[in-house]
Amino acid sequence: MADQKQIKLNLPPDLQPIFSNMIRVGHTPAEFVLDFFKLLPSMETVNVDTRIVLTPLGAKMLLHVLSENIQHYEASFGEIRMPSPPHTLADDLFNLGGQSPTDGK
Repeated sequence: MADQKQIKLNLPPDLQPIFSNMIRVGHTPAEFVLDFFKLLPSMETVNVDTRIVLTPLGAKMLLHVLSENIQHYEASFGEIRMPSPPHTLADDLFNLGGQSPTDGK
């Protein structure tokens, strides 16, 4: 087996984190495109904040590393609850208290 070279990761001091609560994923035969954006109450138009383009292999590797990290997270902090109908992710994001936007007032 070949020795693996250690790569030093440099985080620039002016690096600005981007908050995202939504992602759009598309693909072609050659690449996966991940568009990250934030959707907040009363927003009618959203801007893509970050676009990441991955090879199919890179996308599968991302899936694998995210799965591993979610397992570790849940082992430490408990299960990440996914909303179930009629309660939706939008209800959680916009703190509607379980009331669907179509339930009326």
